Amino acid sequence: MTQHDLAVRARRALTPEGERSVTVGVRDGRVTSVLSGDDAVLIARREIVLADDEVLLPGLVDTHVHVNEPGRTRWEGFASATRAAALGGITTLLDMPLNSVPPTTTVGGLEAKRAAAEGKLAVDVGFWGGAVPENSRPGATKELAALWQEGVYGFKAFLSPSGVEEFGHLSPEELLAAAEAIGEFGGRLIVHAEDPAVLEDAPSAAGRDYAAFLASRPDTAENAAIARVIDAARATGTRVHVLHLSSASALPLIAQAKADGVPLTVETCPHYLTLEAEGVPAGATQYKCCPPIRDSANRDLLWRALADGLIDCVVSDHSPSTPELKDLDTGDFGTAWGGVSGLQVGFSAVWTEARSRGMSLEDVVRWMAAGPARVAGLRGKGGLTPGHDADFAVVAPEESFRVDVRELRHRNPVSPYDGAELFGRVRRTVLRGEDVRPDSTAGRMLVRD
Repeated sequence: MTQHDLAVRARRALTPEGERSVTVGVRDGRVTSVLSGDDAVLIARREIVLADDEVLLPGLVDTHVHVNEPGRTRWEGFASATRAAALGGITTLLDMPLNSVPPTTTVGGLEAKRAAAEGKLAVDVGFWGGAVPENSRPGATKELAALWQEGVYGFKAFLSPSGVEEFGHLSPEELLAAAEAIGEFGGRLIVHAEDPAVLEDAPSAAGRDYAAFLASRPDTAENAAIARVIDAARATGTRVHVLHLSSASALPLIAQAKADGVPLTVETCPHYLTLEAEGVPAGATQYKCCPPIRDSANRDLLWRALADGLIDCVVSDHSPSTPELKDLDTGDFGTAWGGVSGLQVGFSAVWTEARSRGMSLEDVVRWMAAGPARVAGLRGKGGLTPGHDADFAVVAPEESFRVDVRELRHRNPVSPYDGAELFGRVRRTVLRGEDVRPDSTAGRMLVRD
């Protein structure tokens, strides 16, 4: 019998066939077999035997993380972000093309990212490219093809101001030109969908009142922009993906587009599923993000869309900054940086809410492992499947803990989850068959196949 490097024995494991008792064989960093029963005969140099209260999950996949290095490394960095990810059971993440300087909108920008990440990664990291006016104007899209050739997983675009000068937003003409160019080489376009004209007409946000900020980012802005993205996909046939959906009133548009065969996928985020506008304290700018956290009725509809399969996946949109930029001293929602820090606790937050709604751990794994891997085209990730990378998360789903922001490993101690009591402690994370330790640098930079 062939000797394996590792055998993982679990009375409970989440496999593509459902929850079952398994023995997983690992050789050369890949899953070689998934045998029924936690006592199946399998010869290995090393074993991991899960405790009775633990469940074996595939390593989680987070395709929406703002690492911000190089250029804004005080906000976040590859070392801190990937260690936080590992502690949250995430073994693969994709880095957004902003808010780093330079942004990943040129091959040179991608090379700068890779140089900055070298020797710092605790988990595997791939990169999105960026579609901005400079590389998306009609007749000026060659840089998009060059980035695709260099292995980015797709291209992020904003339809409204991004918040940083070096990453501009696309006009309707530029959106269509980018979609056409990206479709020609079979790429995917991922979009921050808020309509700038609607935002311009909305009341301005200022002060400590969250309701005023919410009114400044109405759901009609999301809906109008999503309609424009769908129209671009209809016209070009290009794969499009709506980022961080917060507006449940856009779900009928999405459902119709999918029914019509438009190549559209959609994500939402833990903060839209677990937090609610009614619960945001005055001046608590750690809750500020764009699009915003909406009310509890909206949240319920997002959960229903997840259960129905209309929303494809759940990812963090971890978008950190320094405490100073969050204006925690003044609590001014008008001036504070918009972004939620939740990379390390996203899985536990979603599982806590899911279990209270009668949903299963299998559902959460589908949304936070298999779903993101499928949407982004990450082959060999997101499942306990022979041939996949031996990436695992060992979790105790019924163990609760209280979040202390000072103990989270992302760079700055700011998060709306501070003080929350959550279920689902991640006890161990394994990357290609090896434990991810606090000082691990075994993560690899991924290149799209």
